[in-house]
Amino acid sequence: MKVGFIGLGSMGAPMAQNILKAGHEIIVFNRTGSRAEPLREAGARIAEEPSEAATGVDLLVTMVSDDLAVEAVLLGEIWPLGSLPRGAVHVSMSTISPELSRHLSELHAAAGQGYVAAPVFGRPEMAEAGKLWIVAAGPPEHVRRCAPVFEAVGQGVLEVGEDVAAANVVKVAGNFLLASAIEAMGEAFAMVRKHGIDPIHFLDIFNGHVLRSPVYQAYGGMIARGEYEPAGFKLAHGLKDTRLVLEAADEVSVPMPMASLIRDHYVSAVARGWSDIDWAALGRIAAANAGLGD
Repeated sequence: MKVGFIGLGSMGAPMAQNILKAGHEIIVFNRTGSRAEPLREAGARIAEEPSEAATGVDLLVTMVSDDLAVEAVLLGEIWPLGSLPRGAVHVSMSTISPELSRHLSELHAAAGQGYVAAPVFGRPEMAEAGKLWIVAAGPPEHVRRCAPVFEAVGQGVLEVGEDVAAANVVKVAGNFLLASAIEAMGEAFAMVRKHGIDPIHFLDIFNGHVLRSPVYQAYGGMIARGEYEPAGFKLAHGLKDTRLVLEAADEVSVPMPMASLIRDHYVSAVARGWSDIDWAALGRIAAANAGLGD
């Protein structure tokens, strides 16, 4: 399969590497060109413009940071969608708004192209291992066209219907659940610390015997140790995703007070200059609010 790939960040780069390792022909584009060099050395073609990454491919994958980045690379002056062949499929694996996903679907349909929304759950180490969970929505025939790429980057595909926006709603709702767990752990760990209890011992008691969740183990360990760098998922992206879930909730008149609280805590972290540390730093905010410093 001929695959175009746009976006070589901490998630996109290992995903593109795994597509290449699976034997597919791949052409990649990244706004910071140096990020593409390891892929060039591995045998990928490097595009000079986004439109070049879409030319002559069977499948175009985008894995960029947010709505603005998608619009910049797809809907800018050098328009990749105009270069994508009729009948080819664009699979958006970024965490973007349901509204933008619907708009992209309409643009592709008008151009005789397919569109699949397929955001992923997983951190960079899971991307490197090809163990991402993929949430896919779109016409079944278009989802099937994506199967070779999904097999290269993921451990499973969770289909949620033909409405492309459904995949994006599931993704932002899922990230809200993760952020809520991080917020709860941050508050609980701050409390036990002020009572003189070792947070690592508390984590072993709770997650080792009561809950046993890989999410609590991973993020709880980061909070207990105060280790937020290097970031697997930047705090600024956590703020972006929390804003996306609030927008999706507003669209259907669903109050989400916890999401509003988490959004405010992320804003507080950004104001402290913590945009680029891991989004688990909600635990650092809880500690600071409890008078524990960093």
